[in-house]
Amino acid sequence: MKEMLYGKTPAELREVAAGLGMPRHAAGQMAAWLYRRGAVDIAAMTDISAAHRTALAERFEIGLTPPVRETVSADGTRKYLFEAAGGAAIEAAMIPDDGRERETKRATLCLSSQAGCRMGCVFCATGRQGLLRSLTAGGILNQFASLPERDALTNIVYMGMGEPLDNPDEVLKSLDILTSEWGYGWSPTRITLSTAGVAPAMERFLRESRVHLAVSLHNPFHDERAAIMPVERAWPIEGIVGTLRRYPLEPQRRISFEYIVMSGLNDSPRHVAGLVKLLGGLSCRLNLIRFHTIPGSPFFSPPADAMERLRDNLTRRGIRTTVRASRGEDIEAACGLLSTRNR
Repeated sequence: MKEMLYGKTPAELREVAAGLGMPRHAAGQMAAWLYRRGAVDIAAMTDISAAHRTALAERFEIGLTPPVRETVSADGTRKYLFEAAGGAAIEAAMIPDDGRERETKRATLCLSSQAGCRMGCVFCATGRQGLLRSLTAGGILNQFASLPERDALTNIVYMGMGEPLDNPDEVLKSLDILTSEWGYGWSPTRITLSTAGVAPAMERFLRESRVHLAVSLHNPFHDERAAIMPVERAWPIEGIVGTLRRYPLEPQRRISFEYIVMSGLNDSPRHVAGLVKLLGGLSCRLNLIRFHTIPGSPFFSPPADAMERLRDNLTRRGIRTTVRASRGEDIEAACGLLSTRNR
């Protein structure tokens, strides 16, 4: 089986070139074809000699694979199913925005970093699968490179299947490819990574990248959060917030907290007070997300007016809060619904 060339860094491509007797500058040529010119076949790399292209093709392939299924929501959201290594599968969602709530149109890709997830959050369909495998940088970015709407994308969020910081080496490599001049050259301000709070990897992420960070919060109280998010037992949210308070953040980096609202579980005045105590004084945004029902779940979604009241109560107490619109719920592409368990 041939090795995947896509997803390699210049340092790794130099090793490939050296192993095949290619000149050192061939690594830069390969990177340009892979990431800036969008080659899908080694034969297209025409500034590399024919002999070296033949040698390269004997051991390597670019390795991009298109989605095997597309599902379209009534609101325009598109969900794509991709085959992953080892017989696993992943889903990615493309979320269009017509710009009515902002000055410009947006198209956001919600991509996955793992097939399944081992965080075990009880409100998440992905977590019910358990972890099947972590994706390579190439497998992560294949969702971007092979997307039919790729050229229209304005933003990328690592908020699909899996916990990105449970796969830090490959996720950070993929971010390097996305943001480096030798890669896709995207501004870090167009990319957000979401984590449930894997503390050691989060600190590494803050040091090694400049993209935005979103922390899945969902409850400000330790025992209650631990009951729905097992990660709280290892890395309590108070410690995560404490790290963010201490860490010198660049002005362009945005910190946000995601808060899935479950009626009667985490939306009381007591929870408002707890959120104010936890986040008060920290430069951040709190995004309220309506719970999306998954089969067999004991949780319920609040009505729209309750979401607005919760937003207003938090805003009045100094927490910059928004209600995030639900998109793609009818095709199970909304927050917490991505799953290939029954594909």
